[in-house]
Amino acid sequence: MTESLIGFAILLVLIFARMPVAFAMAAVGFGGFAYLRGLDQSLSLVGTAVFDAGLSYSLSVVPLFIFMGNVLARSGVSHGLYAAANRATARMRGGLAMASVIACGGFSAVCGSSLATAATMSKVAMPSMRKYGYADSLAAGSIAAGGTLGILIPPSVIMIIYGLLTESDIGKLFIAGIVPGLLGLALYLAAVQVAVRLNPALAPRDTQPEPLTRRDGLGVLALVILFAVIMVGIYGGFFTPTEAAGIGAGAAIPLAALFGRLPMRELAGAVLESVRATAMIFALIIGAEIFTNFINFAGLPDALSGLVYDLDLNAWVVMAAIIVIYLLLGCVLESLSMILLTVPVFYPLMYELDFGIEALADPEAALIWFAVVVVVVTEISLITPPVGLNVFVLRSVLEGVHLKTIFKGVTPFWIADIVRLSLIVALPWLSLWLVDAMR
Repeated sequence: MTESLIGFAILLVLIFARMPVAFAMAAVGFGGFAYLRGLDQSLSLVGTAVFDAGLSYSLSVVPLFIFMGNVLARSGVSHGLYAAANRATARMRGGLAMASVIACGGFSAVCGSSLATAATMSKVAMPSMRKYGYADSLAAGSIAAGGTLGILIPPSVIMIIYGLLTESDIGKLFIAGIVPGLLGLALYLAAVQVAVRLNPALAPRDTQPEPLTRRDGLGVLALVILFAVIMVGIYGGFFTPTEAAGIGAGAAIPLAALFGRLPMRELAGAVLESVRATAMIFALIIGAEIFTNFINFAGLPDALSGLVYDLDLNAWVVMAAIIVIYLLLGCVLESLSMILLTVPVFYPLMYELDFGIEALADPEAALIWFAVVVVVVTEISLITPPVGLNVFVLRSVLEGVHLKTIFKGVTPFWIADIVRLSLIVALPWLSLWLVDAMR
């Protein structure tokens, strides 16, 4: 265990020294394993990790869903989602901000990427909100927060990675994310209403709804159908998550061509973005695999389980400590790195902890619930300073909007997320009842 703790300390030092997280994990894992087992075994570990990741059939789901999301992001169908949501909320104070949250939730359901959702919707929603006199803080905050829904509402790349790390059923993880995702959407809408009631200057009383063309309406319908096909196909056993990703990626191109705008230049850009994102994710996965093998061999997961057993710690106290660790790490690490770094350490505890309630008596159910908790905490990290990746993405695409303004705008949504996290932890059935209902 001592070697593991030293390894974590060195890893944090390298990260703070601005070494890319993937290379930092690989370097510490390689060095630590070489210290414990020898150089030859460590070199063999690196080769095996690269080979297994590069030829993994299960991991092919990642680039396929990323490509699907990038094609849809560049096609212009996001305009239809925003226009449809706007027609329902435009007459309410703060209606455009609410429409932005709804559109982000809908777009993330087929995109799966929080960063892509925030970047895309900022180009669609921000000009409209500025036109009608919305404060930049509320406008940017609603987009940044709404974009975080992309890592929970299925198909979610983070959920896929979690499923692969813990060998959990990806279809069940997707289903488990639906209710917490909708709960987050509802709480975000409530946060907008509370914000504009406390400070009416944030938004005008009413606005004119954006025009919804026939093409926009058909585009929204097509996205709903695509989402339904993916979810029903996976959970109904008609095809695997990897096959579903292939269907989604293949369907995204004709959908974007029919209901959006996808010239060859945009398609090429989507391919290039997908290649870059996939390379980054695979580098993180390989680095995490090397580091995880080191800490597992050093005995950290077993030591944590033994510590919990020896001290007879209450399961809820352990869970609270894990959540605090995630909240702290979220201030300095981006979401995928945090998942890859911590889940291999913490998920074995789900087999050992007794939460004292029937819903979590089954270890599989506890793992699914833990996945939702981890992803919601990760969502919070996306809008938490000083990192807050969604905030930095918006800052890079919005001219004249300062980081301080965006962080001020996400505060009501951050509070809403804390409320949602508390509900999900206290009421595990929020995450599990739909999974049980669909068995």
